[in-house]
Amino acid sequence: MSKGVMAAGIIILGILTLLLVNIIQNYSSGSELDFYLLRDTTEAAMIDAVDVNYYQITGELRMDKEKFVESFVRRFAQSVDATRDYDLRFYDINEIPPKVSVLVGSKTSATFKGTDFDIGNKIDAILETKYNEQRTLQEVE
Repeated sequence: MSKGVMAAGIIILGILTLLLVNIIQNYSSGSELDFYLLRDTTEAAMIDAVDVNYYQITGELRMDKEKFVESFVRRFAQSVDATRDYDLRFYDINEIPPKVSVLVGSKTSATFKGTDFDIGNKIDAILETKYNEQRTLQEVE
């Protein structure tokens, strides 16, 4: 009888170990994927939000805040996984020079004793150009 109990214990311990490894892998790979998604989405949304007319007139980069937030949320929502809850926070958005600080928090569906584990990825991005002189629209495109 003791060998049967020990075999059942080993099987249960193996199943718990596999479950724990799966949860840890989900958190670590999810965090890494969220970071790359955050980085790429921020860069694309900042480029979308650049005011080309202002750049032609003054030669300085200017970003529209509302257009950035709209583009970021749209792009991020199209690319995320439906099994996680995301919390988007915009801490700092400057129009001139274009700078943003974005925090994305994500939670998985797994909880331990009613406690969620929130993983946050924060990025600070500045958009700059190597050009100082005024250029025409044909040169910009």
